[in-house]
Amino acid sequence: MRQYIDFYHEVKETIARRSCDEMNACREAALHTFSSQGFPSQKVERYRYAQVEADFSPNYGIALTPLAAKLPPHCFRIAEAESRVRAIYNKVADKDDSIVALNTMLCVDTLVVHVPRGVRVEHPIQISNILKGEQDTMVCRRILIVMDELAEASVIITDRAASQNHFLTNQVIEVVMGEGSHLSLYDVEETHLLCTRYSSVFVQQGRNSRLHHTCLTLFNGHTRNRLDVMLQGEGSEVTANGCVIADKMQRVDNNTLIDHQVPGCTSGELYKYVLDDNAVGAFAGKVLVRPGAQRTASNETNANLLATRTARMYAQPMLEIYADDVRCSHGSTVGQMDEAALFYMRQRGIDEQEARLLLKAAFITEVIETIPLESLRDRLRVLVDKRLRGELSKCEGCKLCK
Repeated sequence: MRQYIDFYHEVKETIARRSCDEMNACREAALHTFSSQGFPSQKVERYRYAQVEADFSPNYGIALTPLAAKLPPHCFRIAEAESRVRAIYNKVADKDDSIVALNTMLCVDTLVVHVPRGVRVEHPIQISNILKGEQDTMVCRRILIVMDELAEASVIITDRAASQNHFLTNQVIEVVMGEGSHLSLYDVEETHLLCTRYSSVFVQQGRNSRLHHTCLTLFNGHTRNRLDVMLQGEGSEVTANGCVIADKMQRVDNNTLIDHQVPGCTSGELYKYVLDDNAVGAFAGKVLVRPGAQRTASNETNANLLATRTARMYAQPMLEIYADDVRCSHGSTVGQMDEAALFYMRQRGIDEQEARLLLKAAFITEVIETIPLESLRDRLRVLVDKRLRGELSKCEGCKLCK
């Protein structure tokens, strides 16, 4: 912890000079939070399955160069978005979380996606993050998505690594959805074994808004994904799905909170894991129904397939309900390969290795099929097949490191 505090004091003037007033105004409060709390231990409920101290202890270089992306002028409507951004930045995220606070301390710039009132973005917006460097590097990344009333968009965020260094990513995404807005948000990670990623997504939904969030971990080292959704407007809906394919010594932890704060909202979760070798998975999903949030409908499912006896899965689905007119359910299963199905397939001429691969793919497909975007569904089917066949050990299709 001390190394990050000392580093901040060394470079805070450089960060402030390269950043903007809205981000700089939050740094000292974030420093206080981080200094007083330190890294969360496994005694902290939401970090029970994480190894934060170990993940952040290596001496990484930290990227402080502002984003140099060249975007076409029509991507910006600064006059309209500026006041909204000022009012929203660091307001939706959990400011009491020390990992978020570390991001707020060190992040230099923010990528803003603003969809104005009534605008329907026809094509998906893709944000590609490519990790590349000559030394071990920590990256603090901030994304702010603002959906005005009746706006519609799909946003695809991809993480890839183009060099074989150790990388640590600390990502914070804040999303504000106005009344009647629709957002499909996809997060796809295909990095490598030397990559550690902490991603925290915070969503605030207005009346009759609809969110579809899908998080896919196809290849990684150590990953912790946090998703907090606050349903603050009546009639709002959220679908939160995820799938994980992990083997070797990989570790993936998904931690979610769906917070029903008002009546008449709907939520659904489906997370599925396929774990092989010595991989470790964790899923902790909490649905909170606050007093007065009547007519809540919620369903939470976590299903896990362990392909070896040495793979481990920790599952903790939770319901906390303070209203009486609700329909809520949750469940979790952990099992091994269906030997009867394997026998059936081998009797029909399919060799054992291919049969196991097909069963794993079929298990994951349920999540893929929930994605509304057809082109992404097709692409993910291909990536899942390649991953299960061991063909995604480096970024698929990338030419940067060739």
